Amino acid sequence: MGRYDFRPLRVHQTTTQLLNADRISTPPPWYNVVGSITPAQTLVRSQALPHRQRKLPPKTKKASKLFQPQKISYEEDRLRKEFFKDHPWELARPRLVIENDGKDSHKTDWSHIQQKEKALSGESVVQRQLWLRHNVPNMSSAQAYDQARKEFYDLRLQEEVERRVAKEEATSTGAYFGPSSLDIGMKLEDKEYERWKAWAQRQVELRNQRNAAMYTGGVQSEDAALESDEKESDAAVEEVSDQIPAQGQSALGGAIVHP
Repeated sequence: MGRYDFRPLRVHQTTTQLLNADRISTPPPWYNVVGSITPAQTLVRSQALPHRQRKLPPKTKKASKLFQPQKISYEEDRLRKEFFKDHPWELARPRLVIENDGKDSHKTDWSHIQQKEKALSGESVVQRQLWLRHNVPNMSSAQAYDQARKEFYDLRLQEEVERRVAKEEATSTGAYFGPSSLDIGMKLEDKEYERWKAWAQRQVELRNQRNAAMYTGGVQSEDAALESDEKESDAAVEEVSDQIPAQGQSALGGAIVHP
């Protein structure tokens, strides 16, 4: 067909020919819609414009490489990677990612790490570090990271003290708190350990029984072998006893059998 492929524009025409030739019995659900609203542009994707200049343009262009999107990266990505590598347990904290109007970032002021409408999280450290790098002169990335972490640790410690004080006040007035997540985890771990201990004891008993059965079976087999040897020797003696002449009787013929 040359450089361009017009087959997608002829889908309705091809379907009409198939219906007239009774190749298909019923028209597809989209047949009337496509017939009344004809596509205004080619349905085949055109070659995407390259987003960045390649250092060494390839001699041959592969079809699988033509439509690859450009890799999008932001400055915050490296900062997030560094922070969560040092603080992996921050990822276990629940976070609220729902926004009301999609403009929550316009309501934050990262000149200080604590925000009124945003809970403290690892993202606070990233945005605070980014603000320090862009607004404080002569501040390196490491210095901005250290300052943002120090502010983050202070606020985390303050939140922990507030939770402990609130719990003590509630307990003093008669409130009752159930077991913590750590206590629940320890109970589950102890239960699993007791289950494993019982299983291990059963396995040891079964192994001892198998070893005892193997040893007993070996002794029985040796006794049976000795009994069979004794029976064979007795049968042999009885077989040759008739051929041995009695005392004072001479042999009549044949080979002399010595006892």
